[in-house]
Amino acid sequence: MRRLLKRILPTSLLEEIREVRRLPSLSDNIARDVFNVSDVTQKSLVAMWTLARQQGTRLAFNQVGFKAFSQFEEDGILLYLFTIIGASSRVVVEVCAGSGRECMATNLILHHGWTGFLWDGNKDNVRRGRQFFAEHPASFLHPPSFRCDWLTRENINSVLASSGLNGDIDLLSLDVDGNDLWLWDAIIQVKPRVVIVESQNAIPSNRSLTIPYDPSFYAWNRKPEEVYFFGASALALVKIGKQKGYRLVGAHRHGFNLVFLRNDVDAEWFPEVSVESVHDSPYTRWSQETRWPALEKMPWQEVT
Repeated sequence: MRRLLKRILPTSLLEEIREVRRLPSLSDNIARDVFNVSDVTQKSLVAMWTLARQQGTRLAFNQVGFKAFSQFEEDGILLYLFTIIGASSRVVVEVCAGSGRECMATNLILHHGWTGFLWDGNKDNVRRGRQFFAEHPASFLHPPSFRCDWLTRENINSVLASSGLNGDIDLLSLDVDGNDLWLWDAIIQVKPRVVIVESQNAIPSNRSLTIPYDPSFYAWNRKPEEVYFFGASALALVKIGKQKGYRLVGAHRHGFNLVFLRNDVDAEWFPEVSVESVHDSPYTRWSQETRWPALEKMPWQEVT
């Protein structure tokens, strides 16, 4: 049984099983073994991708994606991206990291030794996240910074500065289900080489829209017909990205988590792609067909 679990269960799933079913302490050993296997597997992938780069072989995001701690396959996309472009600071900043068990930063922190600065507006999420990293075999000696702050345009730069962050970092992840565009536009304290940000993919590819700025905006306490009125369209984020010196290089397979590279980072290997290309997915087409007719009536703000 132990050998079978080691083969088929990722660490994140074992953690959830242990929490929900309260498995005996033997599960800790199983989880540790699976983590070690995953660690070796990911380093093998890095070696293969490095060789592929040397041989001039390009891989699409849908060929490299996998999930370890990300919600979808972004862990693989980000690992591939940094294998190709290289990591400099090995610093990741994540805004709205939940409990850390499912976010963009965790795989890089646990499997690749990155330094993490994580934020969430929910105190219970932060408490559970701190405990998770404090108890994990890969991070208990030096867990990431995990703070509870409600981040706004007005305070985000001072909050980043108060954590000692300044200038170049490798990765910024934004997924706040609300003021994503407004926060990214406001950030000047750090200059990430890569930005991954959630968009509202129910908005058609040719519309440049965002929610109006409201520092107290919270999507999930709204009326049912308004619950998807949050975020910004891909085209709006592309426009903000261009103003800040970034280009869209792809997305995950569902087309709403967008990946941007700073313009001085490996433009030859990762050229700019169109919004239409990242929206070419069954889920995005379904979202635009079923959700947009109702959402179109909401008070969106044009981004020019």
